[in-house]
Amino acid sequence: MWPFSKKKTAVEAKALASPEDWLNEIFGVTPTVSGVCLSPEAALQVPAVSSAIRVISEAAASLDISAKSADETKVLTNDPGIALLQGEANEWTSGYDLIRDLVIDALKRDAGGLAWVNRVNGKPVEIIRHRPGVISVEYDQITGEPSYKINNRPEPAANIIHLRSPFGCSPLTLAREAIGVAYVMERHAARLFGRGARPSGALMFPKGMGEESVKKARTAWRATHEGDDAGGRTAILYDGTEFVPFTLNSTDAQFLENRKFQILEIARAFRVPPSMLFELDRATWSNTEQMGREFLVYCLEPWLKALEGALRRGLFLQDERKDRVIRFDRDDLTRADLNTRATVINSLISSRTINPNEGRSWLGLQPYDGGEEFANPNISTEPKPAGPQEVIDNAA
Repeated sequence: MWPFSKKKTAVEAKALASPEDWLNEIFGVTPTVSGVCLSPEAALQVPAVSSAIRVISEAAASLDISAKSADETKVLTNDPGIALLQGEANEWTSGYDLIRDLVIDALKRDAGGLAWVNRVNGKPVEIIRHRPGVISVEYDQITGEPSYKINNRPEPAANIIHLRSPFGCSPLTLAREAIGVAYVMERHAARLFGRGARPSGALMFPKGMGEESVKKARTAWRATHEGDDAGGRTAILYDGTEFVPFTLNSTDAQFLENRKFQILEIARAFRVPPSMLFELDRATWSNTEQMGREFLVYCLEPWLKALEGALRRGLFLQDERKDRVIRFDRDDLTRADLNTRATVINSLISSRTINPNEGRSWLGLQPYDGGEEFANPNISTEPKPAGPQEVIDNAA
């Protein structure tokens, strides 16, 4: 051997068939123990997941939003940022769509919901939600302060609306195993009914049949007895071939119960009452209203608080945040039927808690003159006009 030849170092080669965890995170694919790699788009194919994300995001976006003074006693009607959220965030996105998509991103992606505020002379003129990955965020290792980039260009944090999820991970990521099991069950049910809702079986061939004959018999069996329109056909077997069907085991027999349990697991992950995912086994007339209140208090309220803070940081400059806040109107979710509302408003007016014009504003009616007086309309202290007989008696 030539004495000056160099020893080559072995290079470790890794195939894309088994990528590492960090590579899966870059492409948005999360492996699960159930054997499937769940991207956010694949997870949305589970109806319970898409329903939970929709009910949270659409409920938050449907509420009225306004800017108020720091003590919340005055509504600021001329704020340019709130005008974008109440009307059009930009030329192709409404304020409703923007808030809904921000919440959806926070529920789906660990980076959270991100949007860029375009300012002209310090005032916001449009809000743009870029596609996932365009806006990147990094955190200081000591303080946790975020810094942002748009297409790898630094962007001031004051121009970014950032809605973050608890624990720094989205509910979809934290519940990936439960969602993976539900996803596998969906595919299993599809395959089962794709074969006529029958369990698979085995073809038993007598000795002496060659490999080619076995392949032809199996192909003919599949072509005749598997598929959507194969149910009810008569099986014809040749040369002593026997078909032995597989029986359903205990797990398969409880397949429906297992699928219902996964709905409950997904509801727990997103903190949504099961009845709002249309799992109605335990829903009654008496507890449905209570579960609706729990949805507002324990599920939606934390997201609304986070939204209010994120919008306040992104729409108001540092000196403006001292005397301005953003608030969602929760009354739309707690509004009762008209008969109940009328009874409550009448009771509040009678007790002089509110005046008639305030009660009319709750019903969307215009005020009238004298409606600012706090008086009980059920008790009148003014003298009634005298009737005809009383006038004659007084004259006599």
